[in-house]
Amino acid sequence: MSMNEPGLDLQEWETRWAEIEEALAVDPVTELPLACDEIERLLAVQPGDGGLGTQDAGLQASYEAVRDLADRLDAGQEVDPGDIGAAIEDLRAIRDAILPAGSA
Repeated sequence: MSMNEPGLDLQEWETRWAEIEEALAVDPVTELPLACDEIERLLAVQPGDGGLGTQDAGLQASYEAVRDLADRLDAGQEVDPGDIGAAIEDLRAIRDAILPAGSA
């Protein structure tokens, strides 16, 4: 995403996230790693240090746990469906915490 027009970048990202939300409802196992990738993409355009370092440690730990679970799914490992659902909710909470108020 370009930093020249952050409003357009955010709109593009929100459109992509809406598509991912729909796909998560259909196939969470396949889509969770892609959702993590989109959160990483959003983090890459954040001002400051570009990551969760400026957010609380709980968000960082939550993201790392979701990324680990997504990596296990990518590797074909068995993951409890309840853990997948919790990971999706954690990603939503991270998204809500890092997006400007009123965007999510």
